[in-house]
Parts: sequence; structure tokens; C-alpha cells
Amino acid sequence: MTESAYVLTRPTRLTSRVVFASPHSGRSYDPAFLDQSILGADLIRSSEDAFVDDLFAAAPDHGAPFLQAVQPRAYLDLNRSPDELDPALIHGVPRRGHNPRVASGLGVVPRVVANGRSIYRGKIPLAEAERRIDTIWKPYHQALQDLLYEAWARFGSAILLDCHSMPREAVDNTVFPGGRRPDIVLGDRFGASAAPDIVDHVESAFASAGLRVARNAPFAGAFITQAYGRPSRNQHAIQIEIDRSVYMDEARIAPNAQYDAFRDLLRGVIADLAVIGGQSLPLAAE
Repeated sequence: MTESAYVLTRPTRLTSRVVFASPHSGRSYDPAFLDQSILGADLIRSSEDAFVDDLFAAAPDHGAPFLQAVQPRAYLDLNRSPDELDPALIHGVPRRGHNPRVASGLGVVPRVVANGRSIYRGKIPLAEAERRIDTIWKPYHQALQDLLYEAWARFGSAILLDCHSMPREAVDNTVFPGGRRPDIVLGDRFGASAAPDIVDHVESAFASAGLRVARNAPFAGAFITQAYGRPSRNQHAIQIEIDRSVYMDEARIAPNAQYDAFRDLLRGVIADLAVIGGQSLPLAAE
């Protein structure tokens, strides 16, 4: 099986220090993987960030690169550490200290999709998990680090916007005055992965478009924001979660009637976000 790790779309001219990435929108479901699974074609897509790659496709038009996953999250989760191996799924993996993500079946090679549905009939070999990491995880993260270094080398700082979607039910307990739920959740690991003024700018870009924005609840950022957010080194990372019900029918995994209008709205937001890269940001103290 020949696998592609990512698709990288570069701008005609790099003018922004912002890097857009979508690690969970991959939808290349290999028949051999589907044969391994006990799930049907629709259920296995339930944890996929469907259409996020299309929603943010305008980033290169505004001088910023856009990195997208090709393989699906159910096959390999790029927002996990490569050592988050699940002994309940992978032969030969020793049990270590408690990791809540791995324990729940959401390691780097997931055991379940949304709502805890098992993907496989049994276990898979350790060599198979390692092959996926070597051929997909490592190339994607190398490309991501290269893009951030390129921005840092050119502009003196780099900003990663890690783009995701979330199920409607995820924000059921996050309610604004009047009973309204957030459309967008920004995760900066409670200030650890990005400077406050940058997070303020990102929030303002969405809010100015009429979208309701929350921070760090229920999602504060996972492996990618933790690994790449280094504000003291002028490298910032923010996770963006969009309520799927705003633009898609979650049950059918299909665009809804508001999809085109929302994508057009996001084009304006993306233009505003890319402007962060045109601003003069202070360098960290030596």
C-alpha cells in the first residue's frame, strides 16, 4: 500500500508567519483498512474533521501555507505523540503509567472512533503501528516543523493555527448568556502555547464575523499545541475547533444548507488571521 502523509499548498508568495494545518480532515480510507474494521463506511468517519480542509483552503490566497492530512484520523492520529501506543490494541506494547487518552482508546493508532465504537476485530501487530508512524506521522510532523522554521527564519516568529471541528454535543455544557453555545473554541493550553495578544487577535477575527468564541473549554489543545507552542521562542500554537453543526449534517457527514455561506464567511476570517503574520511582533528576550 502506497500512502501519502500530507498535502501541502503553498502561497504564490509567502507573506504571513501563520501556518494553517488540518491534521484530522484526511479521508483516504484504504480498502485494506476498511476490511480490518468492524465499522461501516459512515461510522468509521465519525471522528473525522470532515470538510475542514475545504473550509480553510483559502489560506494560501492570503500568503500562508496550508498543510493537510491525507490519511484519516481513525487510521493514525497526528494529534498524538508517537509513543502513545495502546496495549489494548497493539501486540507487544507494555502497559505503562496511566494515560487517559490511550486508556480511552484514543492513542496514536486509535482503537475507537466517536462514542467509543471499536474500530478493529482484534489486535494489530506492533510492526504495523510502527510502519504507520514512520510513513505518515513522521513525514507530516517534519513538514509542519519545516514550515514553522521557515516562518520563524523569515519573520522572526511563527504562528501555527491547528484547525479542527467538534461535534455539537461537545459544547452542550459550554453555554453563553441566553443559552447560546459557542461556534468556535480556541485552545492555547491556558496560555502556555501562545502569547495572549495573538490569541486575542484570533478570537477577534472570529467574533468580528459574528461567531461566538470560547477558550479552552471543552478543548484546550492536545499534542500539537503542546509540542509546537513555544511562546518564549517566538513560536505560537493555537487549536481552533469549529462546531460541525454550523456547516454540516453530522449524521450524514454531508454539507448542510449553510455550508457555502459559512465557507464564504471563513474566507474573511482567514484573511484577518493571516494579517497576524504581517504585524511586527516583539522578539523574545535573549
